Amino acid sequence: MSVALTPDWLRGKVRVNQEPVQRLLEENDPLISCITEDQSKGQVDECAPCQHALHIHLIYLATIADANPISPSEVTEKSSSWLL
Repeated sequence: MSVALTPDWLRGKVRVNQEPVQRLLEENDPLISCITEDQSKGQVDECAPCQHALHIHLIYLATIADANPISPSEVTEKSSSWLL
């Protein structure tokens, strides 16, 4: 879905500031916890604001990822460093 949001001329040319990306990733954890808790209690309507915020975060992050593709070798390098 986010591929449609990123114009071809912009792909691979966006400089990403890691601070907002990290902040969004950190904010997603409590959002997911809130959604899970509300859903387990059957309070589906109460979790809608958290779902909306999480949706916005994920679309933003996916758009950044699509605008900054990485090569398969970079994926291998990064994933091996996460395991350390």
